[in-house]
Formats: sequence, C-alpha cells, structure tokens
Amino acid sequence: MASDEPSRWAEPGLLILASLADGAKHGYAITTDVAEQVGVTLGPGTLYAALTRLEKAGLIEGLPAEGRRRPYRLTATGAAELSAQATRMQRLAALSLGRLGATPA
Repeated sequence: MASDEPSRWAEPGLLILASLADGAKHGYAITTDVAEQVGVTLGPGTLYAALTRLEKAGLIEGLPAEGRRRPYRLTATGAAELSAQATRMQRLAALSLGRLGATPA
C-alpha cells in the first residue's frame, strides 16, 4: 500500500471526532480540518452518513443551525470514545514500530 493512501486506514467517524475535539464545527469546517490535518478528503455522502451515525450513538450532538450550516460538538461520551480509540491506536503504532525496529516519528 502506498503511503499516500491514508484514507484506507482512516475511519471517518474517528476523523470527525478528532476534528471536533477542539471545538464545534459545521460539516464544511470538519471536512477542511480533516483534509488539512490528516490529508484525507471526506466526501459529502461519507461525512453526513458518519455524522448521522455519531449523533445517533450519542458521540456528537448537533447545535442550532447558523444560517444554512449546522455545527456539531463532541459529547462527553464522544470524548471518552475518542480517547480510548486514540490510546488503542497509539499502542498499536508502538507495537508495530517496535517490531519493525523503527522509532516513532
């Protein structure tokens, strides 16, 4: 797999949770943030399907619309889930790099 294909390993829900970890954002701002920070482009269908799933799971909540844009924010449950998943991913990265004889960047 080429290193320029991060979307193969990037779960849209986790990308959205990470984007919302520093404050509420509307869909376009989430998409822009994820693209800038991780290099993954979330298409509208992927983004809004993931937002719906995350909201139904209680990991994010929609705020009142600002014109045509509806911001979302992370819930306490969402923050706990993001922390747990990030910790798990960190352990996996350390294990993988250690077994490869590489050091973390």
